[in-house]
Amino acid sequence: MRCGAELFAAENNAATIGRITSGGFGVSLGAPIAMAYVPTASASLGTRLYAEVRGQRLPIVVSSMPFVPTRYKRSPS
Repeated sequence: MRCGAELFAAENNAATIGRITSGGFGVSLGAPIAMAYVPTASASLGTRLYAEVRGQRLPIVVSSMPFVPTRYKRSPS
């Protein structure tokens, strides 16, 4: 997913509901990741949306951050 990609509530819906603000490939996750602004009604975890990339609608899922659980331990200060 790339910055500026438009988001839609359904694969065949013509109305844009949001836009990706930043995105790229998540090496730790092994898949594309992105952050976007969407209406509150579409921001629930697990909500399926569609992003338009190069004229094709791709399914995406609203997830919490971080996308991958952290596996490090902080050292005491």
